Amino acid sequence: MDFADILNSWDNLQKEQKRAAREKSKVPQISHKMANAPTPEEKAARKLAKLRAEGRLFEEQMKIDAQKTINPMELWLRRYGVTDKDKAASEYEERAKMENREYLRTMRPEAKIDLHGLTRDEAWTKLTSFVNDCIRRGLKKILIIHGKGNHSNGSDSILGPMVRTFIEQNKNLGSSGHPDKSMGGNGATWVIIK
Repeated sequence: MDFADILNSWDNLQKEQKRAAREKSKVPQISHKMANAPTPEEKAARKLAKLRAEGRLFEEQMKIDAQKTINPMELWLRRYGVTDKDKAASEYEERAKMENREYLRTMRPEAKIDLHGLTRDEAWTKLTSFVNDCIRRGLKKILIIHGKGNHSNGSDSILGPMVRTFIEQNKNLGSSGHPDKSMGGNGATWVIIK
């Protein structure tokens, strides 16, 4: 008899035992409990009422509490819980980094929008949906390209003042400024989302 035969016979034995247990459980069980017998909760309530009437409730409660000892480590874990210190430390570093204004000013914009060729109303609508989308995505810094006004009638840009007004009126937007010339200079504005 080799090892495979032993395993097969053991599997067959286990199956037979499970089948026998199932057959045994199919037999209806008869309860020997009285029809109107009190439940364990009712018995405990009667006992407490009796002890209260006799004035020995405090002593009995002390006995019950003494029986319910708990492992001190389990008690501590229930009270204070378990924290992932690595995760907490990384979240703290990330939060501190995002609160650091200098870091936010030097970081590259995470999203940008180009408003060239739009009217004030179209730009306002597009900018509103863009900012709401960036807030929903959890971005911290965005770039708004509005142009310098080279093709506008007159000397001033039309969209530049509108973008500044939008930033001032939107409570979700914080500090802003113009990027360096490689990113658009005066024709663009970066904004930090609060």
